[in-house]
Amino acid sequence: MEPTSPRHRDDAAVAFLGLGAMGAAMSSRLADEGFAVSVWNRSDGPAAELAQRDGIQVVSGPAEAFASADVVHSMLANDAAVLAVFDDALLDAAPAGRVHVNHATVAPQTASTLAERHARHGVGYVSAPVLGRSTIAGTGALLVVASGETASVERALPSLEALGQRVWNLGTDARLAPVVKIAVNYSLISAMQSMAESVTLVEAAGIDSGTFIEVLTHTAFSGSAHRGYGPIIAEKRYEPVGFAMALGLKDLGLAEGTAADLGVELPVAPVLHELFEAALADPALRELDWSAVAEITRRRSGRG
Repeated sequence: MEPTSPRHRDDAAVAFLGLGAMGAAMSSRLADEGFAVSVWNRSDGPAAELAQRDGIQVVSGPAEAFASADVVHSMLANDAAVLAVFDDALLDAAPAGRVHVNHATVAPQTASTLAERHARHGVGYVSAPVLGRSTIAGTGALLVVASGETASVERALPSLEALGQRVWNLGTDARLAPVVKIAVNYSLISAMQSMAESVTLVEAAGIDSGTFIEVLTHTAFSGSAHRGYGPIIAEKRYEPVGFAMALGLKDLGLAEGTAADLGVELPVAPVLHELFEAALADPALRELDWSAVAEITRRRSGRG
């Protein structure tokens, strides 16, 4: 007998707060995997669109989300948004034993503050930022790094495993997963800049940049970062936007702040910061994918 679609699970229902490109795709993925998903977004449009499909219902706000689901996921824009939504009033009213899984990339200190705040009200807190672009979030191909109190991570594991092809549990300290995500993004930003400089170099010699990227990624740099962003930079294919330019600068700032807190020097960071600021100041670039920061290097070398 063929299974129905979506298949229903015995796991507790889940909720998802924050329905930008990533959050909407992740919510759909959970519904595809058979979860009953309650969703909420500050603006009504994204939630109304998701409500057209089976397995998803719209709730009136975060309080109703906690009332409807044992595990509440969120993908909000930044530290300030997460701290504002998950305040003491909301958490105090949440039923006992609920777990909040925060997928946003936030500063380690923010994760620590949130973990302490949740614990005061008997709500579990899991840091679980994801690796991967919004274009793959609906396929279950994301990677998840998680940290938090053991019982809370275990409660969240069924839905985390549905969202990602692999979940790394980094331990009980909620600060650890954000540090890993911040470090990964810093490596991505550095890789994009190294490709921008290399592409500009070969273009100056009259060599086709697409051919160069084929050579670069054939053996020496065959990972997803170079294979994914290399052709985008070579072809100047910065739309549709997989990750916003402003979010790139935000994550770079998180890397700089985390490094300062840990007493670590990042010698390349000031250069990268200036390039992102230049891209965001340019009306032709600021609304494009974050990899379009490569165009600043091209232009300064007379290749733009």
